[in-house]
Amino acid sequence: MVKETVKTGRRPFKRLVPGVELTDRIERSPRADRPIRVLAKAVRRRIGPGPLRDLLHGVPIGKPLHPPLANLALGLWAATAVLDATRADPRASRLLVAGGLATALPAVAAGVTDWSALHREQQRVGFVHAIANLTALGFYTGSLAFRLAGRDRTGRMLSFAGLGAASVGGYLGGHLAYRQAAGANHAESVAHLVPLGWHDLCEVTDLPDGRPVTRRLGYIDLFVLRVGSGVTVLADHCAHLAGPLHQGRLVSEEGTACVVCPWHGSTFRLSDGAVVHGPATAPQPSFETRVRRDGVLQVRPAQV
Repeated sequence: MVKETVKTGRRPFKRLVPGVELTDRIERSPRADRPIRVLAKAVRRRIGPGPLRDLLHGVPIGKPLHPPLANLALGLWAATAVLDATRADPRASRLLVAGGLATALPAVAAGVTDWSALHREQQRVGFVHAIANLTALGFYTGSLAFRLAGRDRTGRMLSFAGLGAASVGGYLGGHLAYRQAAGANHAESVAHLVPLGWHDLCEVTDLPDGRPVTRRLGYIDLFVLRVGSGVTVLADHCAHLAGPLHQGRLVSEEGTACVVCPWHGSTFRLSDGAVVHGPATAPQPSFETRVRRDGVLQVRPAQV
């Protein structure tokens, strides 16, 4: 527990900040690494590459699917708590609990899919996050069963316990999203980092033919691929978790040239950086290219 002493006009007082230290301990603890490794591998094997995995990652909507589904379930359960506290319409409470359960199931599927493609420190926090949320799911399932059996008082108590567990899960989910940047775009738009106009990058003859390399433009690492006289340039840090795209494989997806991130398999179209397969949901920033008469390659951010 972190203790901070803050001086006031009269006397010092101590402010307690246990949450940050707790999550830091979870990140560093290797105790659950073995089941995490086994479970993550099983999830990846069970939900192999394809449309289902892309859907669960949120590729069609351009952002992770798990957070909005989880927030919806938590909102329905929070509304249940308000009705239970005021002893309002029991039928409405049952409907809200059932709605939360129905929303939570796809949220779990999407969350587990995302979790299986995270770094180990993120997976450690996500593992505890999942335990808290599954505990909440169990409480709410029991709550609905008791409510349907006419034992509303027991159902209300289980709902309050479920909301407590879901709140712990929500706190850890916020840590994953905002502290550990799980699900955030790690290849944000780079237009504001590059001055207007064309910029010299390198000599075209210095680029190998058919093999991607990395080159640096100011603060930005770029993925550069020359094939014959054509040159493709994307941001090099993968939008998923900043993996080095220049170390990835070049593949063809339905006749379209793509690059596969070497870390977690996100696949991007070379022509414009669009996401073809997740876990990435945000596109790679792409660059327009031209070659000067003296053979110098110039680039600028693609116009959106």
